[in-house]
This record gives sequence, C-alpha cells and structure tokens, in this order.
Amino acid sequence: MSDGRVQEETQAGFTVYGRAWCGYCSGALRMLDQMGLDYSYIDIREQGISKQELAQKLERPVYTVPQILHGDQYIGGYTDLVPYLVSIREKTS
Repeated sequence: MSDGRVQEETQAGFTVYGRAWCGYCSGALRMLDQMGLDYSYIDIREQGISKQELAQKLERPVYTVPQILHGDQYIGGYTDLVPYLVSIREKTS
C-alpha cells in the first residue's frame, strides 16, 4: 500500500454507534481521542435507532455496541478496534 493510501485511510473518519451507558463505547471514543482521530458518535437510543435498524444499515447482525466503521469499512466492536488502531499506527510509523 502506498503512503498516500495509508494517509487517506487514517484521515477517513470513524463512526461509532453506541449507547451512553456503554463502557466499551466510552473506551472506544477515548482511544480515538487519544490517537487524535476524527469520529462521529451516534447514540442509538437517543437517535431512536433499534438494533434491527442498525443491523440493516450495517448489513450484518448487531448483538452489542459499539459498532464501529472507518469510512465505509466495518471494523466491529471495541475488541476489534484495538488491533485495527495498532495496525494503522504501524502503517503510519
């Protein structure tokens, strides 16, 4: 992958679907903040989005939150975000 593509990947924003009471959601947002990465947070309860509606949008079953995207790429949940961010850091170092 070229350096331009890596830069483009890291500049694409993240979208985090979660709930206010969710510790893993808070942890994901904290990690993104610490790395200085742009993201949008969508509280599915506040926005009236059901898990079924989110599953339709993501085109996959949704059992837990957070559900995280990087641009249009589905990342997964909190435990998927950690190695993904490590891989981004390695590509940009």
